[in-house]
This record gives sequence, structure tokens and C-alpha cells, in this order.
Amino acid sequence: MARKSVVKKDSERLLDIRNLRIEATVYPPGEDPRTIIIVDGVSLTLNRGRVLGLIGESGAGKSTIGLASMGYGRGGVRITGGEVILNGRDILQGGKQGLRQLRGCEVCYVAQSAAAAFNPAHRLMDQVVESCLEHGLASRAEAERRAVALFRKLSLPDPENIGKRFPHQVSGGQLQRVMTAMALCPEPDLIVFDEPTTALDVTTQIDVLAAIKEAIRDTGVAALYITHDLAVVAQVADEIMVLRHGKLVEWGETRQIIKEPRQQYTGALVSVNRIEHEEHKPGKTPLLSVGNLTAAYGGGLVKVLKNVSVDIPPGQTLAVVGESGSGKSTLARAITGLLPPLEGTISFAGRRLANRLADRSKDDLRELQMIYQMADVAMNPRQTVGTIIGRPLEFYFGLKGGERDGRVAELLDKIEMGKGFVDRYPAELSGGQKQRVCIARALAAKPKLIICDEVTSALDPLVANGILKLLLELQKEEDVAYMFITHDLATVKAIADSIAVMYRGEVVRYGPKSQVLTPPFDAYTDLLLSSVPEMEIGWLEGAIKGRRMESAGN
Repeated sequence: MARKSVVKKDSERLLDIRNLRIEATVYPPGEDPRTIIIVDGVSLTLNRGRVLGLIGESGAGKSTIGLASMGYGRGGVRITGGEVILNGRDILQGGKQGLRQLRGCEVCYVAQSAAAAFNPAHRLMDQVVESCLEHGLASRAEAERRAVALFRKLSLPDPENIGKRFPHQVSGGQLQRVMTAMALCPEPDLIVFDEPTTALDVTTQIDVLAAIKEAIRDTGVAALYITHDLAVVAQVADEIMVLRHGKLVEWGETRQIIKEPRQQYTGALVSVNRIEHEEHKPGKTPLLSVGNLTAAYGGGLVKVLKNVSVDIPPGQTLAVVGESGSGKSTLARAITGLLPPLEGTISFAGRRLANRLADRSKDDLRELQMIYQMADVAMNPRQTVGTIIGRPLEFYFGLKGGERDGRVAELLDKIEMGKGFVDRYPAELSGGQKQRVCIARALAAKPKLIICDEVTSALDPLVANGILKLLLELQKEEDVAYMFITHDLATVKAIADSIAVMYRGEVVRYGPKSQVLTPPFDAYTDLLLSSVPEMEIGWLEGAIKGRRMESAGN
């Protein structure tokens, strides 16, 4: 079979990005197009067998640089300056044919959402070996042998047969590891990992991180590891580059960045102090009371909630935690009426809620609001901030003109953005600003309860901390209650009054925060708490060793 045709590997340096400049054009309706700079003169080098972590807040340019290392820019994005030298040649000068030969061969990509990266109509094995066959890197038999070896290395169950499954027949964590195997199968020189564990719960994340680190070590591949989570990148990276607003802030060995940061922004990222929320005592009359709720998909065939009962008092926060598939988001869907339950009751503000959203009153809809994880897809990109926040004011209260505009300005002040943002579009906002706008939109309805579904998981620690502080301040001012769905135990400690731990559709531990987080723990809660990454080099190996010892003891 044909092999990769690359420049002779006579140097340790694999990737050399020089003075990279990337721009995009935004087209606000009714206005002239505007050019924004996404990456502003960034340079980096990466040697073979090394891992460089790219960290920074949303909009820092991390993913854009990672994609540029493959000669790729998202729609509307232009590489307007600089060089991307891989294996001794500038891939930006190679033309479309050169890039087609490069991608999936010399450089491969592991996306944040494995579910979106696989074709649901094809078996896993066919997709894992596709690049090898497309580029003539191996015969079908050899490619499948490589794939099975990688499945085994990545600790996937039944490695000889898992490739026969379709994407929907494996868990999220397993699919993420299969995608890593797909990237490693062509034996590339470089892999770009773009937030590969952000969407995973902590128990799954630790397994995927360990598998990725072991695979990188054993294959000698170089990697760019993109994340906003310093504790995660500290476990896998040799070096860390800190980015902000498209510019380089600091770059150094991992230990130096973690222990002795030189720049103020890096120091703030490393030493971010999570807020400690003082737990309230439960109120006598709950605002929301969920009783023995059972819900299912597939016409009742697959039960995903089983006799779930929780209460939320007015002005307090219930954190709902658990791994992917535990039923957290399904509980939110049932409470909001998007998934009518099979059994059980939902009482809110002293009245029984109808099971179906379509059967609920306008007051039901107004008083129970939801904020979603991905602010990007929760807002209309062609509407201004003022229009987005103003829509609930018109719909629920009939406010128009100056009265509506005045209330929008008040809400922008509440979320600490100010009226200067009223005419901006979502594309002109940072990730944290977008989430603040979503919070303001929810507050515009004057709700009694807001369900927050992973609202800080895609944000860097500094921005996430700011969002949590804002939510707590608003809770004091507006006496609003929250149901906070998350897999981040640090967030739970910061914001919760009570906690419900869910596992396979059931609540396995429930009560005030101080009680739930105090030993003795049940086995699953203990696993959750011990799986939260710490910003210590070597933590991952210690955590995995502890798991193995505990497993052997059982």
C-alpha cells in the first residue's frame, strides 16, 4: 500500500506557526459589513511527541488556531497573514489538493462533540478506517487490525466487536474514545484535540483523559490540546499557551504556567477563587415539588426517570448532578413540559402543572424559565441584544417603545453589561457576554424559578465564576429559585443549597449541601467527588491508580 509522502523527518520540530492572522466579516442586517480580528499575530512551535495546551476564554482564538494548523477556517473566516509550516512546508500554499492529502493523513482532528462527528447510518469500524483507505495508508485488513489495537489501548469494551456497532449504540464517553481511535488510526504526525472532554461528566472524563494520554505516549504523536479547563490540560500537556482576545498572553512549560505564572491574566486563571455560597435552611413550603416522577422515551419502553422526588424552596438552589445519561436533563424536560411524564406530579407555586407544555397557561410559562448550556444556539444571530431581551417583555407584559427600551436598559445594568450593548449582535459578544444576555432574557419574564442546564460548562474559570456571582446576586435581589444541572462539583459547592445526585434515572443521594457532601458517601457519590480534576501535575495518574486499587479491593 502507498504510504504518506512527507518531508524527511530530520528535525524535532513538526509544526511552526508564524505570525498567524485570521479575520472574519460580520454582516449585521441593515448595516455595512464589519471585519473582526480573531487571531492577531500568534506564533508557536511544536516538536514531535509533545503536547501543547491552548487555553483561554471563549473567543480567545483557541479552536481557530487549531483548525488553522490543518489549513482550515470555518465559514466566513479568512487566514489573512502568516505561515503554517507542517513537516517543513507551508500548508497554506499547497492548494486544495494538497490540503485534501494532508487532512486525515498527516494531521487529524478530534472534535468536542463526538455525536456530531459520526455518521449515524454507518458502523463505527467503517468510519474509523475510512482515512486509512482513502489515503492508501493500509489495506482494509491492516486498518482494522490497527483499529482493534487502538480500541484495546483506549480501554473500550469488547474491542474485537465494538466496531460493528452504530454510533447510537455506545455511550458518549465510548464514542469520544472511538473518535480518538479514528484520529490515531492513520498514524498521523499531529492530532488537534478540540475540547474533547468538555461535554463529558467527571467520571467519564477521567477515563477518556487517561486513554488519550496513554495513546499519545505510546504512539509518539504530537498534539494540540484545546480547552478552557486548566486542571484538565495540566494532566496531559507538556507546555501551555495562554490566549486572550486572539493574542498570546503567555507560553511556557506546564509546571511553570501552573506554579509560577508570569502574566497577571494567567495568574488569575490559575488562582481563581470559587465563591462559597452559604447554605440556606430549607423553607417550609416548596416553590417546586416533584413527586414520584417517572418518564420514558420510545413510547414508554425506555424509562429514564424512576420515581424521582425533589423540592425547591423559594429563593434557593437545588443542584442536580450525575454522569451523562443519569437523567438530569430529562428531569428538566419533564418539569418544563417538553417530555410529559408517565407517572408522578409536578406542583409549582401552589398549583398542579399540566404534564404537557401545550396545556400550560401563560403564567406557567412565564414563571418557569430555562437557560441553556450553549448560548450560541439559544439566540437568533440576526437579532440585536435589545431585541432578544425585549421579546419576553412584549410577549408577557405587552411593553413597547420607550417603556420596553427602559426595562431592557435596566436588565443590561443588572447583568453588568450596560446599554452600550443594546445594538450589538451575538457574533459581537464573548461567550460570557452571550450567557449574560440569556440570563437577562430569562429575568425579563420575572420568573420564580430558572432551570440552568450546564450554563457555565463551556466557559473558562474566570468567566464562569463571574456568571455564578451574578446568579447569586440576582437570587438575592429577585428572590428567584434555581435548579442547576451540572457535572461540575466545584460549581455545586459554589451555588447550591441542596443537592440531588442522580444515577441511571434515580436519585441516589439527596439533601442539604452540607449533608450530601459530608462522608460517609455511597459508592457512586464517592466516585463523583474523587473524579473532579485538581490543578496538580500528576493528579490523573494518582486518581487512576486509586480507582484500580479500589476495584481490586472489591
